[in-house]
Amino acid sequence: MAAILHALQQELNELPSQERRIAEVILQSPSDIPGWTINHLAQQSGTSAATVTRFCKSFHFKGFPDFKMKLAAELSHSTNETAYQDIVAGNPLSKIVEAIEANHLASIADTTRLLDLGRLEHAVQLLCHACRIDLYGVATSSIVTQDFYQKLVRIGKSCTAFSDSHMQITSASSLCEGDVAMAVSYSGETPETIDALHCAKQAGASTISLTSYGNNKLAAVSDIPLFTSSLEEGMRRGDMASRIALLHVVDILFTGMVSADFDRFIPKLEQSYHNVQSYRVQHNGGA
Repeated sequence: MAAILHALQQELNELPSQERRIAEVILQSPSDIPGWTINHLAQQSGTSAATVTRFCKSFHFKGFPDFKMKLAAELSHSTNETAYQDIVAGNPLSKIVEAIEANHLASIADTTRLLDLGRLEHAVQLLCHACRIDLYGVATSSIVTQDFYQKLVRIGKSCTAFSDSHMQITSASSLCEGDVAMAVSYSGETPETIDALHCAKQAGASTISLTSYGNNKLAAVSDIPLFTSSLEEGMRRGDMASRIALLHVVDILFTGMVSADFDRFIPKLEQSYHNVQSYRVQHNGGA
């Protein structure tokens, strides 16, 4: 199932009654939707064009045309894809290697199709010009924020990654306009991370979230919600393909930053690399 349809199915019972009727019509005949007008969908669901627009925006689309375009793109790829493969007792190692490769590749492909280039561009610009960057994430998400932190430090950005909830709030409280806070949570429902990003926003900082696709509280709080694939189910127990999807977006953001401000960031990136290499040579020679 395409990530968009999967998110609609997951959120179905939580939607307001009119928006639920729209979701039900879409789920009944998803392949027909790209050819429909907004008025036709409104008629089929017994709602209005305004309600359809509100429904699309609640799932972070610009409107119905944007929704149709992204749904069509997903449907065109989903027919050739296999489902995520879960952990199986006694599975031969050769099959495990194949399964993990397939899961990771599918996660990256699904995530790429969900990316909004406009939001990505905005996030890259904010991160490039930020006076200070806070990164929030707990558990597996803290691994992702630590990865981004070590990348940003290499290019001279003033940045800290916090996994402790108290320190997240403490740091968020001291942010101001011109700073950026980015929070990572696959579920988008981690209370500590939501509180930290909300605090950062109240302090005047620009806020970015990175979550799995769908309606979630963290995305709702942020100025720029970014999404990864939400198709991982059983494998979620191991935080495997989901972690790869989150890191995929982090790599895109970092590469976008360096490319956008190449002359400023590349010398710092190269200098940090040479300094580390020089240290290693000295250290190994002394040993």
